[in-house]
Amino acid sequence: MDTSSKENAHLFHKNSAQPAGGPSFKAGYPSTEEARPCCGKLKVFLGALSFVYFAKALAEGYLKSTITQIERRFDIPSSLVGIIDGSFEIGNLLVITFVSYFGAKLHRPKIIGAGCLVMGFGTMLIAVPQFFMEKYSYEKYERYSPSSNLTPNISPCYLESSSPSPRSIVGKSQNKINDECEVDTSSSMWVYVFLGNLLRGLGETPIQPLGIAYLDDFASEDNAAFYIGCVQTVAIIGPIFGFLLGSLCAKLYVDIGFVNLDHITITPKDPQWVGAWWLGYLIAGFLSLLAAVPFWCLPKTLPRSQSREDSGSSSEKSKFITDDPVNYQMAPREESMKIMEMARDFLPSLKSLFRNPVYILYLCASTVQFNSLFGMVTYKPKYIEQQYGQSSSKANFVIGLINIPAVALGIFSGGIVMKKFRLGICEATKLYLGSSVFGYLLFLSLFALGCENSSVAGLTVSYQGTKPVSYHERALFSDCNSRCKCSDSKWEPMCGDNGITYASACLAGCQSSSRSGKNIIFSNCTCVGFAAPKSGNWSGMMGRCQKDNGCSQMFLYFLVISVITSYTLSLGGIPGYILLLRCIQPQLKSFALGIYTLAVRVLAGIPAPVYFGVLIDTSCLKWGFKKCGSRGSCRLYDSHAFRHIYLGLTTLLGTVSVFLSTAVLLVLKKKYVSKRSSFITAREKIVMSSSVKKETCAARDHGLQPKYWPGKETRL
Repeated sequence: MDTSSKENAHLFHKNSAQPAGGPSFKAGYPSTEEARPCCGKLKVFLGALSFVYFAKALAEGYLKSTITQIERRFDIPSSLVGIIDGSFEIGNLLVITFVSYFGAKLHRPKIIGAGCLVMGFGTMLIAVPQFFMEKYSYEKYERYSPSSNLTPNISPCYLESSSPSPRSIVGKSQNKINDECEVDTSSSMWVYVFLGNLLRGLGETPIQPLGIAYLDDFASEDNAAFYIGCVQTVAIIGPIFGFLLGSLCAKLYVDIGFVNLDHITITPKDPQWVGAWWLGYLIAGFLSLLAAVPFWCLPKTLPRSQSREDSGSSSEKSKFITDDPVNYQMAPREESMKIMEMARDFLPSLKSLFRNPVYILYLCASTVQFNSLFGMVTYKPKYIEQQYGQSSSKANFVIGLINIPAVALGIFSGGIVMKKFRLGICEATKLYLGSSVFGYLLFLSLFALGCENSSVAGLTVSYQGTKPVSYHERALFSDCNSRCKCSDSKWEPMCGDNGITYASACLAGCQSSSRSGKNIIFSNCTCVGFAAPKSGNWSGMMGRCQKDNGCSQMFLYFLVISVITSYTLSLGGIPGYILLLRCIQPQLKSFALGIYTLAVRVLAGIPAPVYFGVLIDTSCLKWGFKKCGSRGSCRLYDSHAFRHIYLGLTTLLGTVSVFLSTAVLLVLKKKYVSKRSSFITAREKIVMSSSVKKETCAARDHGLQPKYWPGKETRL
């Protein structure tokens, strides 16, 4: 029903006398006393929706924080991790269109509650592989452990000579190779992580389109933007706890409770360390199951606020209610909507959305922008680890405690600005565009805040330590380690006293080793003396060398700029959301939100982590190898190439989204602002015509029923 006919219907009721003995429509207009409990139920729904947003956001934030942990635990490349991350969006893709369209006509709170149950079970399924896989093995550091039967003074050079490289695997007996490969199949357990994340996506599907539309239907126009801002703010608080939980779990060893931690020779700062990644998924899954409870106790629909009744805006359900109101209280068949009737209106509704130029342009702009944001957020912990030499625990901690709160504050500020200044659709679009422009301009400054590559012999510097090594000159073997038959597939970094990292103690030419607590000291390393012959100290320690002090200062600058950029970009979140809700017909809100979510999931959520991961893998300098000789996860990245790929791709996508957002503003001004004056004139004519015919309408009240009456809102 169009807006003008609804206004006539409201004027009809206000100016007509109720006939004696006729059917009463008083139930359609709840009194103040009747509306108060419903207002309380709306706030209960707001609280329940906020909690489920918190639970799903916590799980999503925790997943981002465990990307590097999952990569190391299952020994898989970044591109495959990107597919696992995108499985959440695949789950959304399977059902989002039908849930958003048909779910809007059914019991929305109960559908959201069912989704929470599925989401909770899927989150717990992600942790299942930990209980079926073998204990984590971090290559050959274990031979130096206290439980080893080897002598205290071990020669890495001679030990390595007995360790085959990928070339020497051929010399093994076929039975031994088959045994090792059979054990190595445990790394395929990442499929359970994929399936669990897929179920998470299935369960999350109804929360956003049905929950936001439910709030917007029954909240007043002044409070709708504020309520949505509160929900989105809580949704950003969730990742804060998700990343902090990831930071805590990253400090705990992956097999905690299953092994003696005194025998673990690596620390959280070691590049081979894997934390208790599985623990947080059990916690997040329990919260999702708990969030389902309130939705089963909420009603299907609520009386709308008086401001919405006066403004003439319609509920999204009113379009699908039959126009014949006769004997509606005596016809139970008409109280349930037929699936075929809704299905017939599916294609016309879809066609109506795609003919809206503002909606299509905003959809394209958001999709491109979310490509940049999804890729940036997914690999941000890895970027901090590789670019600034920070541990996984610290990377997750600073993201959760510093960066995410800035996003939450930006989204909340956007809602406050919309409410305080009562911004119209054009002003909201300008705020959305301005925040994107300034945000990506600030993001450009991060290109200057990078660190130099770590000095790794044979990969980034020569064994003399005097010059960088080109791609064609990279070689892990040199004259200083020629006496040792070392494997070039192993990554057991050793930091020499000369400040150069070596891929292994064998490749450093070390002749002996000793333990000092959990630290392993290597002595008589010929390659260390080869790079610094005058020092006389040819020793080293297990682990990678720390980057210089200038890199730590760069990391602080990076955090400051990142916080300001995050706040600026998120400031336009709520204005953009309001633009999406106001540029479409009211009865298509849930459907439009569903199509919007579908496009973001399919065109951004699924491909962005994958192609970001594929491009990031091209910057790898040293790959690990599995037991069968196949390639595993990357051990060392080229910092310069990583920075240019990560920041450059994000900036490029952001720039494209800015141009599309500019087109949204131009079309909006041309199409809608020019019609505002004609709309106001038509509305004044309707009001004048209705006042002239007041008595006539009163006389006809006995014989006519209006096409729209508030009782329609509760018939379904």
